[in-house]
Amino acid sequence: MKTALSKIWKVISKQKAVLAILALLLLMLMPQTRAMFYSSSNWMEMLRSAAILEIVAFGVTVAVICGGCDLSVGGTLCLGGIVTVLLINAGWPIWLATLVALACGALVGFVNGFLVVHQKTEPFIITLGMGMLLKGVCQQLTNAHPLTSTVPAFMKISNGKLFGSIPLLVVYMIVLFVLFFCLLRFTSFGRNCYAIGGNYEVAKYSGIKVVPIKWTAFIISGVTATLAGVLLSSRMNTGNSVYGDTTGMMVNCGVVIGGTSFAGGQGGMLESFLGIFVIQLLSNCMNTMKVDGFWQKLVEGLLIVAIIGADCYSRKRKRERV
Repeated sequence: MKTALSKIWKVISKQKAVLAILALLLLMLMPQTRAMFYSSSNWMEMLRSAAILEIVAFGVTVAVICGGCDLSVGGTLCLGGIVTVLLINAGWPIWLATLVALACGALVGFVNGFLVVHQKTEPFIITLGMGMLLKGVCQQLTNAHPLTSTVPAFMKISNGKLFGSIPLLVVYMIVLFVLFFCLLRFTSFGRNCYAIGGNYEVAKYSGIKVVPIKWTAFIISGVTATLAGVLLSSRMNTGNSVYGDTTGMMVNCGVVIGGTSFAGGQGGMLESFLGIFVIQLLSNCMNTMKVDGFWQKLVEGLLIVAIIGADCYSRKRKRERV
């Protein structure tokens, strides 16, 4: 029994996000917060609030595993929602407007991939600049004002419920999680992504088509961010140029918190899911405890620094032992 528990603890301790989740769950067992926090309605709302960031993170994870990063996802998310609302208000069918928005996201990913993979530029700088550029485009398209959808059916995409209790956003998130998990774990594309992130030159000389695969990873990230933007605009029934202002940094931090390393070749969908969920769980805990908003930002920053710092330290110790 003792041996089994020690093995379980060894596995859990390797995942810093799991430890953070367990600590927060124990903290919320206090009498004054237990009933509200552990209610089914609170957990459903927490998952629904996390769904948009989780969906963005699924695409970003593919790029990070390939040894890149994508800070343009905030601008891409914003653009996707605005383009969809503009086209719907112009009389386009919802499905066609969504496809056009996804094509725009694919184009953003294509350009990011061309500059990062083909031209071998720094992904951090390129994608950060692309995000700023897209924000400017969104402000021009909306004149920096919220753009409300005039089609009621659009709002139902993200605000409906399955079986009357499960938010559709949670359903979308679960379906995409399964698809991306299978993509990385059970396809040659996924295995090649890990190989490229692990050692680009070795993967190249072993016959893997490193350029098109890593390029595709950025396109996937762009499309996923656009889809999240469509779903967010559907939830709010509005396209707005302020959406996604902090999404790029929050998602990339969440992905790393979960254990998907910026060095590439490590991590996966489950790790990224847990990393984003830690951030959402912490926010929910502080709201339940009625912590002031200014203190919330401070605590979130401390948690991100602490988890990433602990993870880097443990990896360093592991390399030293080897």
